[in-house]
Amino acid sequence: MNLSELTTESADPRFAGIDTMSVAELAETMNTADATVPGAVAAALPQITRAIEAAAELVRAGGRLVYVGAGTPGRLGVLDASECPPTFSTPPEQVFAIIAGGERAIVHPCEGAEDDAGAGAAAVDAAGIGPLDTLVGIASSGRTPYVLGAVRRARERGALTVGLSCNPGTPLSEAAEHAIEVLVGPEVVSGSTRLKAGTAQKLVLNMFSTIVMVRLGKTYGNLMVDVKASNGKLRERAIRIVRTIAGVDREEAERVLDQHDFNVKQAVLGARLGLGPQEAAAMLARSGGRLRAALGESA
Repeated sequence: MNLSELTTESADPRFAGIDTMSVAELAETMNTADATVPGAVAAALPQITRAIEAAAELVRAGGRLVYVGAGTPGRLGVLDASECPPTFSTPPEQVFAIIAGGERAIVHPCEGAEDDAGAGAAAVDAAGIGPLDTLVGIASSGRTPYVLGAVRRARERGALTVGLSCNPGTPLSEAAEHAIEVLVGPEVVSGSTRLKAGTAQKLVLNMFSTIVMVRLGKTYGNLMVDVKASNGKLRERAIRIVRTIAGVDREEAERVLDQHDFNVKQAVLGARLGLGPQEAAAMLARSGGRLRAALGESA
C-alpha cells in the first residue's frame, strides 16, 4: 500500500502550522475545512442516488442493509444502523453493521483487525449475506483489506455491493457494483480520516438509511410515523405526530395511542377513521405500511 498516493494521507501546507495556532485559530481552521465537506458530498450525489435507488428496491423486497468497515468507518456504520430501530421501528436484523474486530472494536481500537481480508469474507458468510441484501463497504482509503474481503465475498454471494471511500479510483470502487467517492482532500491533521472523511461518511450514511426508510413509507411527510416510543421524549413525539396528522387534542391522541399500543400509524387511523387495532393493522398491511395510502391520500 503506497499511502503517498492517497489524498486523504497527504499533508496540506495550509495546515502545517497548526501546532503554533491559538485555540481560536485552530477552531476557525477546522471549521473552514469542515465547511468544504458538503460540497464534496454534493459532487458525489449522482453516485449516491444510484446506489440508494438500487438498495431501496431490495430492502422493499425483504432484503437487509448492511454496513461493513474498520475503525472510524466501522463505528460510523454501527452508529447509523443502531439508530434505525428507534427512529423507524426496524427490526435489528434489517439494518446492521459489521465492524472489524467485532463488538469490542466499537469502544476499544482493534487496528490490526482491518488488515485481515479473510476475516471480512468470513463475516459476510457468517451473516448469510445473499441476493436480496445490500452491503455497503466503508473505507476512507478505499484499500482496507477487511472491507475489500467483505465486499468481494458479498458480491460473489449475489448481494448488491456499494463502496464508500474518500479517494479516487480505489480498489474498493473497483470491487463494488456501485462506487461512491467523496473527495474531501487532505485532513487538517494529515491522515486523520476521522475528521473530514468521517464527516463525509456520516452524511452519506444518513442519506442511505433515511432515504431507504422514506421510500419504504416510514414517514408521513417529514413526520416520524414509525417512531418506537421507548422513552418519554419519543412518547411525546408520538403524541404530537398523532395530534398533527389526525387533528385531535392531546387527550384524544393519548387515548388512541394507548388503544393501539403506541403504534403511531395505527393510532392515526383510529383517530381519523375510527378503526380498532386489528382493523388498522389490516389496512396498513394492505397499503404496504404506507400511512398516506391507507388514508386514501395521493402521494
